[in-house]
Amino acid sequence: MLAKTVILILLAAMVISLGAAMFSMMRDKGRGTGTVKALTYRVAIWAFLLLLIVAGLYTGILKPGGSLQQASVPSQQ
Repeated sequence: MLAKTVILILLAAMVISLGAAMFSMMRDKGRGTGTVKALTYRVAIWAFLLLLIVAGLYTGILKPGGSLQQASVPSQQ
């Protein structure tokens, strides 16, 4: 449950960073460095989130949903 909460917090941080980049772009008209910084933070959060998900799946802390197991079983028609 803790891992899923951390993932949701990181996803929210990505959306907030994207909004900050848009706000900075509109305010500075593309002349400042705020947009680049906000987008850099977003990419860093994404990379950390990807590593967290892969590590969680590898260690068994996170388990894929039932749709992956159902897709791997051939249909009986």
